[in-house]
Amino acid sequence: MKKIGFLSFGHWSNHPAYNAQTASDTLLQSIDLAVAAEEIGLDGAYFRVHHFASQLASPFPLLSAIGAKTSKIEIGTGVIDMRYENPMYMVEDAGAADLISGGRLQLGISRGSPEQVIDGWRYFGYEPEAGESEVDMGRRKALEFLDLLNGEGFAHPNPNPMFPNPPGLLRLEPYSEGLRERIWWGAGSNATAVWAAENGMYLQSSTLKNDEGGKPFHVQQAEQIRLYKEAWKKAGHAREPRVSVSRSIFALVTDQDRYYFGQEADRRDKVGMIEPGKRAIFGRSYAAEPDQLIKELAQDEAIQDADTLLLTIPNTLGVDYNVHVLSSILEHVAPGLGWR
Repeated sequence: MKKIGFLSFGHWSNHPAYNAQTASDTLLQSIDLAVAAEEIGLDGAYFRVHHFASQLASPFPLLSAIGAKTSKIEIGTGVIDMRYENPMYMVEDAGAADLISGGRLQLGISRGSPEQVIDGWRYFGYEPEAGESEVDMGRRKALEFLDLLNGEGFAHPNPNPMFPNPPGLLRLEPYSEGLRERIWWGAGSNATAVWAAENGMYLQSSTLKNDEGGKPFHVQQAEQIRLYKEAWKKAGHAREPRVSVSRSIFALVTDQDRYYFGQEADRRDKVGMIEPGKRAIFGRSYAAEPDQLIKELAQDEAIQDADTLLLTIPNTLGVDYNVHVLSSILEHVAPGLGWR
C-alpha cells in the first residue's frame, strides 16, 4: 500500500480558459476538491504556500475549513516557508487547525526557496540575526516551532490574571497533542534530508533538488531517501519515518487528457540554476496511456522507496477535471503498481 494524495499550487488568473479566476475561486474549489478526493479514496490533500503571488499563501484558514468538511483524509502543506513565519503564532494556528481536523494535519515546512520578490520575508518584519544567513534563519525558526509544539510551559503567568491560570509556566494554546510528530521538512539536498531525520521530521522531497552527482533525478532522489532513513535509524526515533515524493503524472484515458497533456509524454529531466551558484535538477513529468505509464513509473526508484506519493494537479482546470485526473490514477494505474 502507498498513500496517494494531491498537491495543489493554488493558482488563479483572469484567463478565459481557467476555472479558477480569483482567489475566492481557488480557495472554495480547494475545499471542494479535498472533499471529493476523500470520497474517491485519496489519502491526502496538500497545498503549496507562496507569498506575493496569485497562489495560496495563508494555509491555516484553508486547512481548517477542509478539516471541518472531511473526516479521514490527511491535510497538509508542501511547504510553508519558515523565513516568513512567527513560530509562536504559527503554533497557535496549527494547533487550532489540527484540533478542528481531529489530528489529521501533516505540515510540510522548509527554509524556503526563491520567491516572487527579493527577500520577501523582510516585508513581513523578519531579519537574520547577527552572523546568520536567511537559510540559518529559516532553520532556526523551524527548530523553535518544533520545540513549542512539545507543549512545555515557558511563559511566566501574571499574578493578577483576567482568568485563573493553571499552576506553573504557561504554554501556547490551543495545544494539539501529537502534532509535533506530524511535521515534515522539504529537503532540497542530501544534507538537509539528514538534518530533518536528526530532528525527528518526516521527509518531503519534490520534483526539484540540488544536482549532487549528475545521475537521473529519480536515482538522486532515491539516494536522498536512503540517507534520510539511515539518519533516522541512527537518531533512534521510536516511530517509523515517512517519506513523500511529488510527481506530475497523467493517465491519458480521454481525448481531453491527450489534448491537455499528450505533449508531456516525451519529457526528460532538466538541469538549471535555481539560484546563483546552485545547480538543480528538475524531475520529469509522466503522461501516457495507463499500460505505458505503469511501465515507466515502475522504473522510478524514488517513488518505490517513498510511502507517500503527492500528485501535482492542474487546479486551474477545475474540480471536476481534477477529480477525473486523480480517479484515473487510482483506477487505471495504482493497482498495476501494487499501490492499491
